[in-house]
Amino acid sequence: MTISQLFKKITPFTKPYKNLIFYTLILTVIGSFAAQVNAFILKYTVDSISELLVNKTPLRMGLHLLGIISAILLSKEIIYSIVQFGQKFYGEKLRIMIARDFSQAIVDKILTYKMAFYTSSVNESGKLQTRIDAGISSLTRLVQNFFIDILPLFANAIIALVCMFIANVYVGLVGLIIIPIYFYISQLQAQRLSGFRRNMRKYRENKNNQIINLIDSITVIKSFVREDLEAKRHQEIQYEMTENQMATRKTSFIFDSIKSFIEQIGVVIVIILTAYFVLNEQMSIGAIMFHIMLFNNVSAPIRQLHRIYDEVNDALIYSESFFEILEDEGQKEPSGSYKPASIKGLIEIKNINFTYPNGHRAITDVSMTIRPNQNTALVGLSGAGKSTIINLLDKFYEPDSGQILLDGVDLKEYDTDFLREHVGLVLQRNHIFKGSIADNIRYGKTEATLDDVIEAAKKVYIHEQIMELANGYESEAHLLSGGQQQRIAIARMFLKNPAIIFLDEPTANLDAIATEQIKNSLDAIKVGRTVIIVSHSISQIIDSEHIVVMEKGRVVEDGTHEELFDRHGTYHKIFSAMANSLNIHKITESLKED
Repeated sequence: MTISQLFKKITPFTKPYKNLIFYTLILTVIGSFAAQVNAFILKYTVDSISELLVNKTPLRMGLHLLGIISAILLSKEIIYSIVQFGQKFYGEKLRIMIARDFSQAIVDKILTYKMAFYTSSVNESGKLQTRIDAGISSLTRLVQNFFIDILPLFANAIIALVCMFIANVYVGLVGLIIIPIYFYISQLQAQRLSGFRRNMRKYRENKNNQIINLIDSITVIKSFVREDLEAKRHQEIQYEMTENQMATRKTSFIFDSIKSFIEQIGVVIVIILTAYFVLNEQMSIGAIMFHIMLFNNVSAPIRQLHRIYDEVNDALIYSESFFEILEDEGQKEPSGSYKPASIKGLIEIKNINFTYPNGHRAITDVSMTIRPNQNTALVGLSGAGKSTIINLLDKFYEPDSGQILLDGVDLKEYDTDFLREHVGLVLQRNHIFKGSIADNIRYGKTEATLDDVIEAAKKVYIHEQIMELANGYESEAHLLSGGQQQRIAIARMFLKNPAIIFLDEPTANLDAIATEQIKNSLDAIKVGRTVIIVSHSISQIIDSEHIVVMEKGRVVEDGTHEELFDRHGTYHKIFSAMANSLNIHKITESLKED
């Protein structure tokens, strides 16, 4: 990405704040003229004092002169301080506003992206967070520096250069010639550093992602006593980062030394040239200090060029990945426009194939019919493709080929938001948001009253446990156990009251009594709805009116429990294994004795 492309992308974010920019530009112009006052006053002071000394003027006249000069300089400093305050305040305000808009824009955008975006290895949580945070930080810092540092510095330099040319063309040429040389060297420096910075971006992404994974896996790490192994992995990244940082600093220091040398050559030339004109009686002695100060005003932004290029280069590098996320229209979640008056729940899956973004083939030529107002169980070993079917039915992904029909209409034609409003989804691991228990339950229906929330909690048999907490429904939801959090997730679905329900191991984290309670609740909500359940619970499978058996991404059997069990096929093998794992024979004997 070039600088012009970058500013073109930033411009839409700055348009709402054109008044702030206008005020900043006005203050910049005033500040640029004020910055030259010292040079003129110093020249006037030196020349005036020299004249007073030559004429042997009394001390009283000199003090009068110093009083006038002090008043002018003090007034100038007051004005300059006000101008600088305005520049910094407006610049900082602009940075804060644009940072807010960038953050909101990226959140609004990624929320519209399809599930494949989040499951891609490129967008692992740590990497994605680093790309977004670093992008916003570098872009807003560039905006801030442009209006607080870069723009005022270059405005000062231009006005100082004009003053140098007005005073003396030859002195002005010295300042003019130094600038392009400095720019060229700074550009070379930026090009040499760009590769190091790109590497650093990757190292930071990998480092953040590794730290997140380390925190998420801390229980496993400690249980296997693998702290040394994880520390070594982190150390390798740190050493690579260190080598890259040292190479970056070494390159920067070499170029900075060259630029400092060139600047000093310019100062020496200005001094020699001005001294020549003074000795030749073409200038007053005050011109020496006058030209040196003006040259310093010209070279000030040049001295800052390496930092400015650093900021711009960072923005160019990090903005690439940031704007890739912000402008990736190919990731936008597809949606149709069909919104029927009601959903009956007839689902027809015809010869679908599906491969995840990571290349894993999950579904191969799958066909099945799920009838409305019927409970259908998806049965199979882990990795058979059961959860993938639910992901496809909820439009989290689209099949590579084949067709999914809902009430005779292709799922692609449905408005995605409308479809999900009419679908209830309970997963094996449901996310609990930071906040109160009431807010977490109310997530299923944001306008629900507290009475509605309590009623939903009672249906999942958790109301009494909530009331035992100090703050009741206002207690922090993360205080609940895993099984209790699972019931909170199921309570959300009661509030949502959907026409179709997908249950992916809904009682996996519950104890036996809670499982029985939830089963009763689910039995109640299943009435008059289309239900698809993925479960390893024998009771839930037997209760299903329709069972689809999957193996290695294919449908291998289809029918009722009795029909499938009598076939002595895959279902019979899976069901028998489930029963044996529960030690059904011994349980039956115990119940008989009881």
